[in-house]
Amino acid sequence: MLKKLLAALTVAAVCFGPATVLLSVAVLVNPAVAACAPGSLIVGPIPDSLTATTRNGETVTLNRQQLTHAATVITVGGQTDGVGRPGVVIALMAALTESHLRMLANTGTYPESANYPNDGDASDHDSLGLFQMRPQAGWGSVAELMDPNYQARAFYGGPTGPNYPSPRGLLDIPGWQQLDPGEAAQAVEVSAFPDRYQNYQPVAEAILTALTRPAPSTGGGGGGEVVVPETTRVVFPLPEGSWVRTSPFGWRTDPITFETAFHSGSDFAAPDGTPIYAVADGIVTQAGYTGSWGGLIIVEHTVGGERVASYYAHMWEHGIHVTEGMTVTAGQHIGDVGSSGKSTGPHLHLEIRPGGQGQPAIDSDQWLTDHDAEGITGGNTSRASCTLNGGGR
Repeated sequence: MLKKLLAALTVAAVCFGPATVLLSVAVLVNPAVAACAPGSLIVGPIPDSLTATTRNGETVTLNRQQLTHAATVITVGGQTDGVGRPGVVIALMAALTESHLRMLANTGTYPESANYPNDGDASDHDSLGLFQMRPQAGWGSVAELMDPNYQARAFYGGPTGPNYPSPRGLLDIPGWQQLDPGEAAQAVEVSAFPDRYQNYQPVAEAILTALTRPAPSTGGGGGGEVVVPETTRVVFPLPEGSWVRTSPFGWRTDPITFETAFHSGSDFAAPDGTPIYAVADGIVTQAGYTGSWGGLIIVEHTVGGERVASYYAHMWEHGIHVTEGMTVTAGQHIGDVGSSGKSTGPHLHLEIRPGGQGQPAIDSDQWLTDHDAEGITGGNTSRASCTLNGGGR
């Protein structure tokens, strides 16, 4: 038995790396753990619509925006230890019941909630967002609860959740795996209508099946490059109206050394803490703090059949909201603007590299234009000419 255990751990080390080896003993003792390991769910292409039937026979049709929110819920669940497919189904049931998978503002109680990306307005007490979480109940601030990634993390909870230990998320409910999925959703939501959630279980399961595929294998000695699904869209990486073009791609006077140097990215000045969005669907291959880059995120995409890597630099360490191996969707909040590393002020340094990570960079601003990126015309360009040599790396 010991020889078999050691052999299995060796295979795990070769195929998945040291982090997975830490999980291997538990997986061998209890195979169910494998279904709850981080990264066990990967989101594929998001369809324009999906039709499913509730338990009581009602037909439900979801649009791409709703399915994009579902992809966020799935992705966060896949990256949260202990959740797995059962936990994601419960989260989708809750979001379908509470908001029909829409990011809802609540201008009656919080007028400022309309300033954040949203899919409409609601008026249930002081509830906000996908899971209709209440700031007054301690779930988070208005700004936090208008972020679908934050809401998903809050719903799952656990030691890494933003509210641990209270309000309780799913992982904070003792024995949630043994509860009926509707009861588990109710245990988190604490709704006045506890029987509503179970009706959406078939829809949640249909969404999960439609949006996910098995994680690609990296074993077998064949190189095993991760397959990245074709992106559904391309978006500008900063909110409309929040940014100014500063240092463009190409030769310039370096703002720190004052020597002529080639600038491999495009710089967009924006206030410290401004959300940074993934430019396309993809998989995070690097997320951490480096030297001159400061906080750096690299995401690999497939765009028009071509492998492309996008680089986002100069975030503060606390402004990085994704981890390596995480699947992200176009427009997902992955980080916040900072001014770390070789930087003269808060801005996003963006690079686009056809061919993938480590390949030569091209003009990312032009690439976004060529791909009709959503939101690219929404910046404040009136000041662009006065800071061409500043605010950048």
